[in-house]
Amino acid sequence: MKDEAGRRRETWHLGVAGDFPASDLAIEIMNIMEQGILVWNAEGVCELHNTRVFEVLELKPGDLTIGTERLDFRNRAIQRGEMREEDRIRSEERIAANLPYAFDRHLPSGRVVFTSGRPARNGAYVVTFTDVTEARQAQHELEAAIAKSEAAEAKAREILTSERARQDEAQKLASLDEWLQSCKSLSELFMIVQTFMARMLPGSSGELYTYSTSRDVLDGVCHWNSPGLHRHILADTCWSLRRGRAYEYDPDGLCFPCDHAQGAEDEYICVPILAHGDTVGLMHVVFAGQGEGLASMDRNGQFARRCAEHISMAIANVKLRDELRDQSIRDPLTGLYNRRYFMDALTRELGLSDRKGTGFGLISFDVDTFKWFNDTHGHEAGDEVLRHIADRLRTILAEDEVPCRVGGEEFAVLVPEGDLDATEALADRLRNEVEATEVVYLGSRLPRVTISCGVGAYPVTAGTPEQLLRATDAALYQAKENGRNRVVRAER
Repeated sequence: MKDEAGRRRETWHLGVAGDFPASDLAIEIMNIMEQGILVWNAEGVCELHNTRVFEVLELKPGDLTIGTERLDFRNRAIQRGEMREEDRIRSEERIAANLPYAFDRHLPSGRVVFTSGRPARNGAYVVTFTDVTEARQAQHELEAAIAKSEAAEAKAREILTSERARQDEAQKLASLDEWLQSCKSLSELFMIVQTFMARMLPGSSGELYTYSTSRDVLDGVCHWNSPGLHRHILADTCWSLRRGRAYEYDPDGLCFPCDHAQGAEDEYICVPILAHGDTVGLMHVVFAGQGEGLASMDRNGQFARRCAEHISMAIANVKLRDELRDQSIRDPLTGLYNRRYFMDALTRELGLSDRKGTGFGLISFDVDTFKWFNDTHGHEAGDEVLRHIADRLRTILAEDEVPCRVGGEEFAVLVPEGDLDATEALADRLRNEVEATEVVYLGSRLPRVTISCGVGAYPVTAGTPEQLLRATDAALYQAKENGRNRVVRAER
């Protein structure tokens, strides 16, 4: 006759058809299974377990017996660190609701055991313990490989996005360069900068300043998306010009706003404009509404620097081209146009007049008794008189009227769309202004000088520039013969 413990070991409470004695074959099958098996009755007491459970859970013989309470068994598992408190709480909630539960046990040896409990009849639970160490390791390796693959993919996307942005910036800068190199003047260049910067840095606003001729202030020359442009700013009002390098202002950082940007609430950058090693201006760009903090400042600031470099080179090239052109078309003494430029201007005006059906006037004049003046007062004094006459011309003439020093003391003035009467009136005004001019040289007041003028008009006086020049020169000589200091109309 078997004792009570023996009967309990041979009985498996399946919770399906009630209590029945387990056959020797059933017990043998349970013991040779890969899984550990444990049965808790409705009161949470161990009713049955196989021998495999000791190996799977790495238990000692006394750690689990028939009659062991589930609460004690679980507390020891928590103490060994193989079961988490949250797994215990969640599984007990499922047991109270008569629902299945599952979780992983992490044994001290590093092995992982999948614990799965399923309810049987009358509140009993059948729990299986499966060694899933290799499966979990494979899963972790797979997850790590997936994460690594996703990271590599994200990095590749980042590189691709960065490369596309770089190519886009390079394309924009190349387009900007193409337009800048086509500029004939600084005014055209500033117009192109204004248009391109609004498109190349959308959401930004900014201004461009260049040093005045006197270099005491910077003049505002263009702006984009900006409510206004300072007419002038002082160099010492900008940190970038004072420090000699680009200056980035971040309202949240350890920064100080430039005086010309007082009250700034957004990030901005000031970039000096350099030409041949000399600072010629300043570009101020505000990144209002970008909303990306320092990342936006770094990306957009770097692009703004590159734009400034290209603009700097273009300004330097235009300035150099203007200087070389001025040297080729300007008279070095008076700063007026020379004969070569004047003849080209006459030809252009002739074509324009023919297209528009208008005409133009021409004034030829020279200084009376200038040889005597030079012999009496010296060539330096004579040069001073010629410079003063050039200054009076620049003051009196309109912007489209072209003054020229033909040579020596001889001058000419092209009067676009001027008829003969208007041209004669302008010549008489010039004569009066020159006569009223006082010239002081080396502290002494020089004698007043006068001019004699010949005037003509196209097509009334002549049909070609050369004929018109000859006619006005003839009228000039006639004025001299008639007593000087007068205006004579050319005859056709």
